Amino acid sequence: MTTRTFTYAGQTVQRLGFGAMRITGPGVWGYPADRTEAIAVLRRAVQLGVDFIDTADSYGPAVSEELIAQALSPYGSVRVATKAGLLRTGPDQWFACGKPAYLRQQCEMSLRRLGVEALDLFQLHRVDPDVPAEEQFGLLAALLAEGKVRAVGLSEVDVAQIRAAQAVVPISTVQNLYNLTRRGGDAVVDYCEAHGIGFIPWFPVAAGALARPGGALDAWAREHALSVAQVSLAWLLARSPVVMPIPGTSKVAHLEENMGARDVQLSADDVIAIEAAVA
Repeated sequence: MTTRTFTYAGQTVQRLGFGAMRITGPGVWGYPADRTEAIAVLRRAVQLGVDFIDTADSYGPAVSEELIAQALSPYGSVRVATKAGLLRTGPDQWFACGKPAYLRQQCEMSLRRLGVEALDLFQLHRVDPDVPAEEQFGLLAALLAEGKVRAVGLSEVDVAQIRAAQAVVPISTVQNLYNLTRRGGDAVVDYCEAHGIGFIPWFPVAAGALARPGGALDAWAREHALSVAQVSLAWLLARSPVVMPIPGTSKVAHLEENMGARDVQLSADDVIAIEAAVA
């Protein structure tokens, strides 16, 4: 039986969460065309039992956090994770900025937009190669010590970077690109499991030819009356008890389909068959 929850820094959440990047406009820039639907998606996610929502200051920028606050504040048992460390200059444009003063400023702005006294999880969106890593990690440690954040996470890092960060500040989660068809992060998943670190796979649904209609994964999914998204998410939940997928969408119907993955219990033979299908 797949464990349904994960606990990080004393906060227990359902492992299948929601990623709030897609409730913004095209290119993750500006407001969505249908703000009412975006608000409805957030509220429906919570109705369906989601209590972990992942966002970032750069989504919009600021738009995703603003909509989350509008839809869900006060948050009750819902945990909102956010990130800082990427500058935005236009649609689909992202530039790393890990200057400690900038990260502190963005933490303060996220606190203000979300309307909270402390961020449930504050993640370094990227390690800036132009700023000493220990300075970036040191700022995260300072925010934790000051009580402005309850937990610290990293994004798009390798095992060596996680270890370097752990020497400075407790690391609760790691968020990397990872799914059934893009498994370059296997070593990071294994390290996180061994050290009790939550692993948040962004882009959690398998993509590419194998997942397209008629592809090998699609064929397996149809044979079992499931969607490719449901199989992808169920596989992630079975991959490790520390994996916390955050599928995102701007449509309620798509959200409800994704959440159906919680009811899919894959056997060991199912996992082998799915992995063989995409191999």
